[in-house]
Amino acid sequence: MSLSFDVAVIGGGPGGYIAAIRAAQLGFNTVCIDDWKNAKGKPSLGGTCVNVGCIPSKALLESSENYERVLHKFADHGIVAKSVELDLGKMLARKDKIVDQLTAGVAYLFKKNKVTLMSGHGQFVAGGESYQIEVVEGDKRESLSARHVIIATGSVPRALPIAPVDNKSILDNVGALSMSEVPKRLGVIGAGVIGLEMGSVWQRLGSQVAILEAMPEFLPAADEQVAAEAFKILTKTQKLDIRLGVNIKSVSTTAGGIKVIFADKSGDAEMEVDKLIVAVGRAPNTAGLNLEAIGLKTDSRGFIEVNEHCKTQAPNVYAIGDVVRGPMLAHKAFEEGVVAAERIAGQASHLDLLTVPWVIYTAPEVAWVGQSEQQLKAAGIEYRSGSFPFSANGRAKGLGETGGFVKMIADAKTDRILGVHIVGPFASELISEAVVAMEFCATSEDIALIIHAHPSLSEVFHEAALAVDKRSLHI
Repeated sequence: MSLSFDVAVIGGGPGGYIAAIRAAQLGFNTVCIDDWKNAKGKPSLGGTCVNVGCIPSKALLESSENYERVLHKFADHGIVAKSVELDLGKMLARKDKIVDQLTAGVAYLFKKNKVTLMSGHGQFVAGGESYQIEVVEGDKRESLSARHVIIATGSVPRALPIAPVDNKSILDNVGALSMSEVPKRLGVIGAGVIGLEMGSVWQRLGSQVAILEAMPEFLPAADEQVAAEAFKILTKTQKLDIRLGVNIKSVSTTAGGIKVIFADKSGDAEMEVDKLIVAVGRAPNTAGLNLEAIGLKTDSRGFIEVNEHCKTQAPNVYAIGDVVRGPMLAHKAFEEGVVAAERIAGQASHLDLLTVPWVIYTAPEVAWVGQSEQQLKAAGIEYRSGSFPFSANGRAKGLGETGGFVKMIADAKTDRILGVHIVGPFASELISEAVVAMEFCATSEDIALIIHAHPSLSEVFHEAALAVDKRSLHI
């Protein structure tokens, strides 16, 4: 006998589990279908983000930064540490414990909100007044029906045919998070978020890291001034070997490791590494949903087309997160999950994609929201900008983290803030003030008139606002 629900959510990642919880809060009988299993073969909610993405990577980033601080920075504070040793096993165990705690936390929230969890792979069977969905787990098959469906199946690592991943020598994000020893030589293909963060982790732990990027520009999505500053710090201070405009010609396994033959602006070259991380982006995970059964198609890149409210062309079917347009970011998926659930309930929820913050958790961190200078120039929009360095900030000096700056861009006529771009310490936290300001249509003068705590890093944000009007006070 088929089970019947008001709302079925396919996928238990950031967008999916939030959508399911919000739908249940709104009084809907809700089921979440998810096929993720942990190393013990048990259901593990949270998707890529919690299991093998955002959360474990940040745990390792923090651990590796602490290790680097002990080795290279504590002496400046008068703290002398001798015989420092790396216990990589314990570091990885800490990372795994955090993941276990958070996945268990999502399971608890499901129980608290009376969300039914069905473990397995969900796929459409038929449409109609209710949607028929089959859940497959091994030899077990179950059927259910739901009046409303939210597709939240996330994304998968984009394959590079020339370097097939085996997660032994050639790794994706999963393998990059669980190497049992620090490789002496580590190659990374791709200088995006994953490549930079994973390269940073293992470089701090002792690897000699080379990052090969196909694009001729570094972080082309970021503001050019911020990208240039980040590149300078990461290559000169952090000692990452980042090569741009690279064409990978071949990847082969040798007795000494993995040989990568490539060409860049200097001509043909090759390098041999012990491990190779492939981080060339992610693709929407829409295969296997049998969308044809309900009359849905994906575009040429595999994305499901939706309107501004995440609604697809199929009646009562929504899609959120990495399977739809916009940045592949967990926090964007969170909010889309809320929008979808509340739209089903008839509420007027919305999401502004222009105020979704981006963060790269390198050291220093890189974060931005809104439009960059190059985007405004291309659109012919007149603007004013101001920036202020962390090197002139007392709190940053106390932290010993003075690299980078905050840059604010405002409309030349209305002074409304159009974008904020940060490279520096705790950029991931500082960007939130910019998001709030832009959501409330603030001007740079509004920020300039607000009192910020002293001494604090937020003062750099304040000074950047003053700089838009060419009246910074501390430089």
